[in-house]
Amino acid sequence: MPSLYSTNMRLKFPVLAISLEILTIILFGVFVTYDKIDAHHGPQNSSHSNEEPDFSALYPVFQDVHVMIFIGFGFLMTFLKRYSFSSVGLNMLLAAFGLQWGMLMQGLWHMHHGKIQVNIYSMINADFSTATVLISFGAVLGKTSPVQLLIMTILEITIFAMNEHLVVEILQASDVGASMVIHAFGAYFGLAVARMLYRPGLSNGHENDGSVYHSDLFAMIGTIFLWMFWPSFNSAIAESPQEQYTAVVNTYLSLAACVLSAYAISSLVEKKGKLDMVHIQNATLAGGVAVGTCADMAIGPYGAMLIGLTAGIISTVGFKFLTPVFSSKLGIQDTCGVHNLHGMPGILGGIAGIIAVALGAKSGNVVMQVAALASSVGIAIVGGAVTGLIMKLPFLGQPPDQNCFDDAVYWEVPEEEEEHEENMTHGDHSKNKAEP
Repeated sequence: MPSLYSTNMRLKFPVLAISLEILTIILFGVFVTYDKIDAHHGPQNSSHSNEEPDFSALYPVFQDVHVMIFIGFGFLMTFLKRYSFSSVGLNMLLAAFGLQWGMLMQGLWHMHHGKIQVNIYSMINADFSTATVLISFGAVLGKTSPVQLLIMTILEITIFAMNEHLVVEILQASDVGASMVIHAFGAYFGLAVARMLYRPGLSNGHENDGSVYHSDLFAMIGTIFLWMFWPSFNSAIAESPQEQYTAVVNTYLSLAACVLSAYAISSLVEKKGKLDMVHIQNATLAGGVAVGTCADMAIGPYGAMLIGLTAGIISTVGFKFLTPVFSSKLGIQDTCGVHNLHGMPGILGGIAGIIAVALGAKSGNVVMQVAALASSVGIAIVGGAVTGLIMKLPFLGQPPDQNCFDDAVYWEVPEEEEEHEENMTHGDHSKNKAEP
């Protein structure tokens, strides 16, 4: 059997996972310490002003973001009929490692007396860093091994932290809800990885690359959690209580408007006016992505609603018409359609932010806003392409084409699935079949 499909994880995955954790613990031991919390004003060394809410006030917002990362993203990807264990389980693995690595990579740019100080803001931002990986994970869902995904996590978060520092500290662009630095970056990074890992054998589809009734219902759990908590995501790092309030209101209204346009366009483009659950699971969230950059700006409630309306339209149209083109013409097999939920709405958000700054909704430099959007997309594509080439190395254990989108390759499955697993591992002995 070719080494390209050596999917046995018994040694390579445990060794990599434990090695990465030990390395991370050593780095934490050398560089990371507690921040000192002022009883009235929160972290003493935070870059935020002393008028900010204290730790106890921001902890519920952190928990909202945490729920989005571990429940929202995880369950959103459970739509595949035989890949729910991997969707939720690998999501948890990548997020747990990613938040540790993100705290290090982001903290290196903001050290205080040679130390990275952990506070509520660094915890929120560490969760944000994992969101980029989970977005990219959606683009390659079902076609990669746990080893490949851990490699992607460590490389992507490192590159993400560099771009975030460029956008926030050097360009000083406004992107409170991270339409550019998280959503657009994560989407185009993942698409570049997917292009490097292109599989001609999947060009005509795969029997397991689809949903069943209950898997789509589980995916809607993720959608609802993300939809409900998105105002916290977009407002978590706002610089003042007024801007935090504005970000919550704008996100709240953008999401609501987005739902109406997503439902309407789904009915319009589908046969007999029926709704497509893929559109409802994903495009209804595009308003939260698109309003992110200007969430804390005085764009008016109607402005937020217009952004949400537009995001729902372009996301739904993207799922219906662009995803097939990406697969057939560009060789980008985007499993979850991250281009439609995060990529295009992320760019829309960046453009909305440019327009808002130009119109004086918030003080800032239009040129820097443009540069921030360009750097986020450009660095993501280049970084994703390099990462994809590394992930393609034969010994990293990607599954063969016929075993993609199937939990049984890397998971012990319940009794009712044993017959399917038996057929997969001992049935059709083609030359590219995975190891039992």
